[in-house]
Amino acid sequence: MATPLSVALRDRTAAAHKSAETSSFVTELLEGRACYSAFTMLATQQLVIYRALETVLHAHYRHHPLIAAVDDRRLDRVSEIERDLTTLVGSDFEVRLADGSLPIREATTAYARMLREEHTPEMVLANHYVRYLGDLSGGQVIAKLAQRHYAVPEQALHFYHFEGIEKLKVYKDHYRSALDNIDMTNGQRKRVLEHAVRAFEHNEAVFADLAAAKDPLHTAAGVVS
Repeated sequence: MATPLSVALRDRTAAAHKSAETSSFVTELLEGRACYSAFTMLATQQLVIYRALETVLHAHYRHHPLIAAVDDRRLDRVSEIERDLTTLVGSDFEVRLADGSLPIREATTAYARMLREEHTPEMVLANHYVRYLGDLSGGQVIAKLAQRHYAVPEQALHFYHFEGIEKLKVYKDHYRSALDNIDMTNGQRKRVLEHAVRAFEHNEAVFADLAAAKDPLHTAAGVVS
């Protein structure tokens, strides 16, 4: 019997997952060695990525047989990140995104472009798994530590709070079970696993880009820690 997809995804992405979550940017952020503006820049990149993912998901794949079992509007994050950036940066964050004063990193642009221009059902499912299950898991740790280390207010943490999902562990268990019951060919399964690894690699590239440009980005963010 084939390994359940959720287990295969966990095992196949383990190395890439660890590499991304132990990147210097993430490590400094979680250990309190970054700043309020670093959190702001992370939220900015997340907005660009989730706008790309959710635009494609809603327009093309909501009823696709590979996606329908895990598709859930309670997972949508774009409007929540917009609320967070209004608190973190101000109501003019869209203007600042457009004029470049709130910087979008090259790795972020590349990730978003891939989601918009190269999407397939397998790619969308893989990124759905990597991103939303990550938000429901490690994202909760980020939220707590952002409050502790940088006094990020609750009004800037909507991204990490999932309205209507009361018990996150129960939800994650149901999500994994739904993954395991999706009917797919061996070829589709192989592509899902490959795209999941790529998703973590894109995440790591974003973190590396943020770390490399840390000082100028924090200044450009215009937020005093």
